Amino acid sequence: MPVTFIGVRHHSPACARLVAATIDELRPAYVLIEGPADLNERIGELLLGHELPVAVFSSYRDGERRHGSWAPFCAYSPEWVALTHGRAAGAELRFIDLPAWHPAFAGRSNRYADAELRYAEVMERLCRSFDVDNVDVLWDHLFEVAPADGSAERLAVYFDLVRGESAAGEADTAREAYMARWVRAAAAAAGDRPVVVVTGGFHRPALVSALALPAGDGAGGPAWPEVPALPAEAVGGSFLVPYSFRRLDAFDGYQSGMPSPGYYQELWESGPEAAARHLTESVAARLRERRQPVSTADLIAARTTAAGLATVRGHRHPARTDVLDGLASALVNEALDVALPWANRGTLRTGSHPVVVEMVAALSGTRVGRLHPATPAPPLVHHVNAELERLGLDGADELDLDLTVPADRARSQVLHRVRVLAVPGFRRDAGPSTGLDPVLRERWSMRPDPARLTAFIEAGAYGATLADACAAVLAERATQAGRDVDLLAGVLFDAALSGTAQVSEQALADIEATVAAAPELGALGRMLAVVLTMWRHDRILGTAHSATLGTVIVAAVRRVLWLAEGVHGQSAAADLGRIGALAACRDALRYARRQLGLDLPGALEVAARLAADGGAPPDLRGAAFGLRWALQQTSSPDPGASPANAADGQGEPALGAPAAAPSTDPPDPVRAVRGAFQPDSAGDWLAGLFALAREEVLHTPAVVGLLDELVSAMAADDFLIAVPALRQAFEFFPPREREQIAGRLLERRGLAGTGRSLLRGVGDPELVAAGMLLDDRVDAVLRREGLTGGTRD
Repeated sequence: MPVTFIGVRHHSPACARLVAATIDELRPAYVLIEGPADLNERIGELLLGHELPVAVFSSYRDGERRHGSWAPFCAYSPEWVALTHGRAAGAELRFIDLPAWHPAFAGRSNRYADAELRYAEVMERLCRSFDVDNVDVLWDHLFEVAPADGSAERLAVYFDLVRGESAAGEADTAREAYMARWVRAAAAAAGDRPVVVVTGGFHRPALVSALALPAGDGAGGPAWPEVPALPAEAVGGSFLVPYSFRRLDAFDGYQSGMPSPGYYQELWESGPEAAARHLTESVAARLRERRQPVSTADLIAARTTAAGLATVRGHRHPARTDVLDGLASALVNEALDVALPWANRGTLRTGSHPVVVEMVAALSGTRVGRLHPATPAPPLVHHVNAELERLGLDGADELDLDLTVPADRARSQVLHRVRVLAVPGFRRDAGPSTGLDPVLRERWSMRPDPARLTAFIEAGAYGATLADACAAVLAERATQAGRDVDLLAGVLFDAALSGTAQVSEQALADIEATVAAAPELGALGRMLAVVLTMWRHDRILGTAHSATLGTVIVAAVRRVLWLAEGVHGQSAAADLGRIGALAACRDALRYARRQLGLDLPGALEVAARLAADGGAPPDLRGAAFGLRWALQQTSSPDPGASPANAADGQGEPALGAPAAAPSTDPPDPVRAVRGAFQPDSAGDWLAGLFALAREEVLHTPAVVGLLDELVSAMAADDFLIAVPALRQAFEFFPPREREQIAGRLLERRGLAGTGRSLLRGVGDPELVAAGMLLDDRVDAVLRREGLTGGTRD
């Protein structure tokens, strides 16, 4: 039972040639390939006649985790060559690795990740020994541009050295044990006919050793292994998706593998000499398309340099980095701020030279795969296509939608669901940006995109219908929001726009946890204001009195009050964010108290403690007093309500402060204003008060009169200190109300006219105050020097 093991580097033309030559020569009974064993019954789908590159996308989802991964194939992938040449040779084809959802693949989005990168120390030693920059340059030097003679032996030595004597990790050990069972079963079934095993080179030594063990030593029997089944509570599957060279390219973030797929495709098809020539021509063409000067002399210099570097580096033909270094030498004429990307592995770094960026793009290539029309697709693809066709959204178009029209609103919801799934080709150019935005029209642009089918297939992992997939994505985003309520607000608004009003219990728990952990009053207040408005008024988007938004409001009110009572210390100026948070809390208690069971007495207790807390910032104390004042008229008990405690939800006051009996006496605003009026903090305190109790101030003439009295009595120095904050505080009154206050000031002085005349032409109050202060100082100097007999009127 002869078994031939071929260790490969994924997406290597040299390894693909070795696989093809071996299968063509041996014509084996079985070709075993590293790949998901749960696809064995569907290998025929891979061989339908697709335009490469394509990939197998596998997904897994249960109550605790979601996982997605890809197994890409291009024309020069050894695994693809094993499939096609194995079928041509009449061999039985088998994938022999664990399914992609198996815990052994946890954290890996690419099945064909380079194993040697997990053993970087060995690779670094090899690179130092050969005096090359990285593993890609080393690989080209040893295999891609080296003579093909003896490549099997060199590959075996290379991977034995990479693997060394070190033990594999738990995940690799599980995979190798499973693959070894397939190898033993195939060897037994083949009898005297050959078996070819194609796996990542890192696994080859372990599989060779496993096959050498006696059958009774725990290495597995001759029966074909069972394919692990999905857990009963899990949902998952695998489907083919179109792929692209751009996604395959390591420079664009591909988890691993050979970079520059456009170059290696040419290397596979035409050999190293033609590939070098093609790369030079492609770079020149791209630069000229972008009107970058590339002369014939530049190209001659680049080719000459590349040839010289190849000779120095021991290459019969210029390798990839020889050509790139030659082009960079000829076309980049200034110092580089960022190292050349082929000197390291990974994505292009910010600040890369524009010519270098175009060189990398030329290396990547523009090829995009296409699936055969008979390729099965997940249910979501069919559902989406039907929905888009039904609503006339399946072509290129510019749409202007009126959200008050039911037909347009239905189209908008579908488009937003597609947007949430991050499907390319659908772009919203205008429309409401938050729940507070009064805009009721949207503009959309729709364009065909070759990546659209791939996106829909991959989104099929979230659900079988567009609504289900959108809800699952939003739930995942809610979980990932962590403590960021701004992100959560975006999730809730997207849910409203897409018509996904209700969410799962788990998603609702995650949303509550995000709100309960929010660290910042300002962001929490912004979210509460938006959510409350949507809960109260948004019958167009269908969120009015939504249970999900109601849960968010209850949690946000509780958290706002808890955070507010924990703020201490003096701030440089009034914090409009935290003032706004208390204002949103006031509105929630005023408009949603009965329906959501909010604890108004508890909130008033918190406000009373906070207003009297001398360690709290003035703006927060003023806002707390305003909150209590504004809500005092609505504080009668509601016998039908069963409120949740506003402070911390457990019947304890916020921050563990001792409980106090609720005050039944109405707040005394005149006394509060007089007590808080200090030149350095009066404006901040009033900013909080006006933001929370603007209408109450207007309807209480005694407060306006007291403010007039206190401001008029201020010394010039004190007024100059107070005026910036006072100006900010009175900005909370709209122009008509400021005119009303000005009219009352005129009435107090017995002056005729309207408030508008008092507001017109006053100039900058700070400049006026500074002028008055200068006058007082000049008068003081004149009196000191005896140059005036009186005082300034």
